[in-house]
Amino acid sequence: MTSTMRRMTLAALLTSLSPTAFAQAAWAQAMIQPQDDARDDEVIVTAQKREQRIEDVPVTVSAVSGERMANLGVNSLAEVAQYIPGLQIQEQSANNPGFVIRGITSDSGSAQQGARVTLYYNGIDISRTRGAYQDLYDIERIEVVKGPQATLFGTAAAVGAISIVSAHPKAGTEGGLIASYGNFNRTQVSGYLNAGNETLAGRIAFAYKYRDGYVRNIAGDPDVPNQNQGRVDQDDLNGQDQRGVRGSLRWRPNGSVTADLVLTYDGQRNPGTAFKSRVFAPTGGQTGDYGYAELSGSPFSAEVLGRRKLGLTRNVYDANLTVAVDVAPGVTFTTVNGYRRFDALEIFDADGGPAWYLEFGEDARGDQWSHESRFAFDGAHYRASIGWNAFFENGQQRVPFSTEEGTYLACSTATDFAPVRQLLGAAGLPTGTACVAPDGTIPGARATAILSRGTATMVPYSASFTNFGRNNTYSMFADATWIPAPALELTAGARVLIEDRRSGYSNVMPDSRLLAAAGLFTSLLGAANTKGQVFEAQRSYAAILPRFNALYRLGGDVNVYATVSKGRRSPVVQLDAQRIVPLTIANSGAIPRLQIVPQEDVWNYEGGIKGRIGAFSGAASVFYQQYKGFQVTVFEGGRTVTRSAGSANNVGVELEANWAVQRWLSLFGSFAYIDGGIADEPANGVFAGNRFRLQPDTTASGGATLRVPLGSSATFYATPSATYRSKVYFELPNSEAISQGGYTLVNLRAGVEFGADGGFHVGGFARNLTNKRYLIDAGNTGGTFSAPTYIAGEPRFYGVELGARFR
Repeated sequence: MTSTMRRMTLAALLTSLSPTAFAQAAWAQAMIQPQDDARDDEVIVTAQKREQRIEDVPVTVSAVSGERMANLGVNSLAEVAQYIPGLQIQEQSANNPGFVIRGITSDSGSAQQGARVTLYYNGIDISRTRGAYQDLYDIERIEVVKGPQATLFGTAAAVGAISIVSAHPKAGTEGGLIASYGNFNRTQVSGYLNAGNETLAGRIAFAYKYRDGYVRNIAGDPDVPNQNQGRVDQDDLNGQDQRGVRGSLRWRPNGSVTADLVLTYDGQRNPGTAFKSRVFAPTGGQTGDYGYAELSGSPFSAEVLGRRKLGLTRNVYDANLTVAVDVAPGVTFTTVNGYRRFDALEIFDADGGPAWYLEFGEDARGDQWSHESRFAFDGAHYRASIGWNAFFENGQQRVPFSTEEGTYLACSTATDFAPVRQLLGAAGLPTGTACVAPDGTIPGARATAILSRGTATMVPYSASFTNFGRNNTYSMFADATWIPAPALELTAGARVLIEDRRSGYSNVMPDSRLLAAAGLFTSLLGAANTKGQVFEAQRSYAAILPRFNALYRLGGDVNVYATVSKGRRSPVVQLDAQRIVPLTIANSGAIPRLQIVPQEDVWNYEGGIKGRIGAFSGAASVFYQQYKGFQVTVFEGGRTVTRSAGSANNVGVELEANWAVQRWLSLFGSFAYIDGGIADEPANGVFAGNRFRLQPDTTASGGATLRVPLGSSATFYATPSATYRSKVYFELPNSEAISQGGYTLVNLRAGVEFGADGGFHVGGFARNLTNKRYLIDAGNTGGTFSAPTYIAGEPRFYGVELGARFR
């Protein structure tokens, strides 16, 4: 990154010139259930583990309420992120989300690697990516805290935290139901029922979401010509079939004790992900990134990969118990305890074409226990908290692989197999990316007959590798705020942690039979074969992670703040295997290969202003971050591994603004500019000078909320909005071929409310109204094998919506 100081100056100027630089999306979040002692339009957040007005929090935080999400017509994390500056969420699938805060991505599925972005669900860390995806229904609010937040949220919050807070039970009886139907058979139903009194109240909520795949998959279709390599009629791709249910119980035996129990189930039965190739055409010829696909899978998918068709089967179970006790005036004790278990099996066609070539599964399982207790103290001139935390995680990621040997050898571009390709070429067989013809036929499938000299036409091959992680973290934290004057608050805090990281690795990588016949003994993926033996390694680490904050009240509801904080991503105890004998010797064994990837450290410096002046509310912040030992995830041999890319820098500005023009019209908008990447220094190797992956340098969103009375008992409502993101690179090192240019999406939700208190509504919605074509990901596993794949984003969705609620 170049001209850092110039860009920081520009960001500061943008901040100071913002005409609405005095808020943190306050009007936009006015529909959060208000506190009894709060103004109707105040936003109350718990970003610092205590209830505060959002403008009184000396860090950069955004909040979105459940009702605000409904107004926008969004109900997934990826959709919400489009309206929050500095946040990107990529949902390649529910099993593989990518969380990006200020350009820094957390998306590795390896059980050996820690997270960068903490995802909290009702106060519990759920950051392991394969278990992190959480459907959004009956939500009170989502808070996004930016910058390292280890003192508040733990070591996984190296660059920030996302906190999801579900709606709590309350006294009284009420309920609601919303149903919608649209194109692609998009069917969604959600609702809740609340009942109870001031002492004991319960709430149950649910959601079901279904949608046909929007990418046509002709593989196995008996009515359409295709190669039928997988011998099954595959479903269309990028669809949705998920359900969730949550039960909540709140007990308040007196005015000093509040206990909340929340039980949640989240599940998916989604069809496959549309990994589409630009080099391997479907039958009939290439259709581009947005045409039909032919992802056939493996004919032995059920036996080898674990499921007959491409797709995802995922289950997540979550239990949370939070107890808060007012011990004495100004003293509160809170304990938060959680358990989460997930199992997810995803089958995917990584080559993106019709050949039986790169057919993978991912079987991820894990559970985690967490406990946190803290005391909070409030006085006239101070606030403080002190507590402890224990987090125990046990997970594994198993990746089975299926291919046909001759097809693999013909399609592979690996240097080790060049003599095989030369032999096939001499026999007149196209190889490499030409193993699939432009019309979608597969000449490479004849390779087995050539290499076996006619003794076989098909040689199935299967392999698998598994990584394990058992990570235990113990920490103590303290945070204190001194208020020397009513206008000034100074805060300092730190978390001291000790972590024990245990990694395991095992695989079954049999030698290729075709290659063995020629005297070469190796697996097709080139990995050493542990023959099922599990290798293990363990390391322990300790760290101190501080933060310093200052808040100054300019007067009224306008505050300025400054923050210095340190973040850390844990070292990676990366374990796999290496060969112990040459490739010319059969039945080779393996020995452990341990690589310790150093911890990633970041220092964050930022300042901002937030609050409200009259009809305007908003916020503006500028930040600068310095990274040492920046960790990157790359694909090698069909699996993801972690490497250290050296130093990195990040500078940016974030703006949010709202203007209540009239009682019936409000405008909202956000903007973020981020200039971040690996430092352009020789020591950083191939990553030097590259931009961060998945992060556009510019994002923006804007829209309006209209509520126009229609007589005395009806209201017309409408929320048109648009979001923009500039060019993004999907991989490191950056490649123009693995990128997406800038694009704008237009969304609309509108209808009529009627009945007592607007208890009924009828309306419609449209997302991506202009049917803009764009990619949500590129490269992927296929890129490791010189056959990158591309995933198309959602097309135009539209439909009707009905809703009712009672109180």
